[in-house]
Amino acid sequence: MSFTVYGAAGSGSVPIEAALTLMGRPYRVIEAPTWEGEAQRDKVAGANPMRQIPALVTPEGETITESAAILIWLTERFPDARLAPAPGDPRRGQFLRWMSFIPASIYSMYWIRDEPGRLVGDDAEAQAQITARTADRISHCWSVMESQLTPGRFLLGDDLTVLDLYVAVVSRWRPLRPRFHAVAPRMGEVVRRVDALPQLQDFWARRFPFRGVYADPA
Repeated sequence: MSFTVYGAAGSGSVPIEAALTLMGRPYRVIEAPTWEGEAQRDKVAGANPMRQIPALVTPEGETITESAAILIWLTERFPDARLAPAPGDPRRGQFLRWMSFIPASIYSMYWIRDEPGRLVGDDAEAQAQITARTADRISHCWSVMESQLTPGRFLLGDDLTVLDLYVAVVSRWRPLRPRFHAVAPRMGEVVRRVDALPQLQDFWARRFPFRGVYADPA
């Protein structure tokens, strides 16, 4: 039996799909780019009453929403994949800290940033201010995270975790990788390493290829 992921290319479902790929667990994706309108949001409504992606349906029929919760749950369901510090590991507290920080402080900005009219209507000047200020806020949060981490090969040391997958995807979103590298250069080295993982090359090409504005600066 396989998992079902409600998601979309380039979206918050991508780190979940990447984790399942590395874990060797079968899954299918119900493609639902909810930002494209009501028809796409309706696809998700049965799994998530917020009509948002990602959502995960387990082989047992349980539905889990919220990207960080899904990622943490998967590492607990499949501990042999070693994609998270185990309970009792000295790195566990920082793992949970940053897995919570990303959706609370960064990911949450995109509900406003992607459609600023939700808050200010058709006021073009106000929308432009929201776009600029959310970019500043996102960049500031990355810089704070950078200041609190001492990466090794990966963010929490020499072992890959779902935190690395999470940051590798979210850092591709606007204000895009060039600004991310400017404010978080050591984390930038890590995400480039994640981008280059041989076991994910075909996956990245399908689900979040670097091209156009998403191209990572050399």
